[in-house]
Amino acid sequence: MSLANISTDPNKSKNPTPQQIAFFAAGVSSVIVGLLCVVLAFFGEMSYWAGALSALTTLIVGYVVFLQYLRRYIYRKIKLVYKTIHQQKLTPEEKYKSVNVREDIIEQVEEDVSNWIQEQNLQIAELKRFDEYRQRFLGDISHELKTPIFNIQGYLETLLDGALEDEKVKRKYVEKAAKNVERLNTIVEDLESIARLENGKEVLDMQVFGILDLVNEVFDELEMKAHQKDIQLKLKPAASANFMVLADRENIRQVLINLVNNSIKYGKENGTSKVAFYDMDTNILIEVADDGIGISEDHMHRIFERFYRIDKSRSRQAGGSGLGLSIVKHIIEAHEQTINVRSSADLGSTFGFTLAKAK
Repeated sequence: MSLANISTDPNKSKNPTPQQIAFFAAGVSSVIVGLLCVVLAFFGEMSYWAGALSALTTLIVGYVVFLQYLRRYIYRKIKLVYKTIHQQKLTPEEKYKSVNVREDIIEQVEEDVSNWIQEQNLQIAELKRFDEYRQRFLGDISHELKTPIFNIQGYLETLLDGALEDEKVKRKYVEKAAKNVERLNTIVEDLESIARLENGKEVLDMQVFGILDLVNEVFDELEMKAHQKDIQLKLKPAASANFMVLADRENIRQVLINLVNNSIKYGKENGTSKVAFYDMDTNILIEVADDGIGISEDHMHRIFERFYRIDKSRSRQAGGSGLGLSIVKHIIEAHEQTINVRSSADLGSTFGFTLAKAK
């Protein structure tokens, strides 16, 4: 270890490095030995050259001995600290090598502990956020499942209490119970879809297809529902081009059905739901717009959450599991694309997502 590597810059650290301490201690010892040798040489007990050699030897040997002692001493002292802040188990050799004698060890440990505290605070904050989300999710799913289960229970109990004898009442209540069973099944299937997408188990069947053709298929499927509310399903004039995209056709079909269906459910009577395409060089932007009730700014940041409903009573009356937009977001993100929304209360909403253009 070269003595030339010892840092003498006082501004480099707050505390002396182990090298500086060892060099100082060895220097003091060398000076003491040198003085003793001078005295002995003065009385003729030894030569001045021998005294100088002894002082130099004391400096070198003392520096090495003090440095090794300090290194082991510091290692023993900071070992307990690193046992706490290191998640991985280190070998004694690795821990020993981690003591850099050319640096301010105290400052280094303080920095490591400070970084560890920051990481712990971030992890705690993240865990709290996940815990709050988990509690909210459990409460939401419990509430969503409880409603149809309670309805089914009520219809069956009414039938068992004597309504089975009345053919008209019996059929009506069985149909209502079946409708709630269908709703339960929808919730379970949607939860399974989200779980597959989140776990990466949903394998995308990427293929090239015309987005205009798919939109027309979705319009045909939802035409009757739109007619019941006197809502017109339209393509914007500029959306006549049948852009070819690369995506999972069935998953994108599900996205479009969810978005167009929402534009019908929350659109105003005698209104319009429009779909538009925009060429973005390597991507195509698809927008679904309505002129319905819209979404206030307070709710915008939460609309893609599971079971989140802006108007809970109206949303349940309109049907659905409350997971549609969450599934839409997961599908688009699985394609490594983006989805966004623009909306204002009583003016309508526009949902836009991108897809890769086929080469």
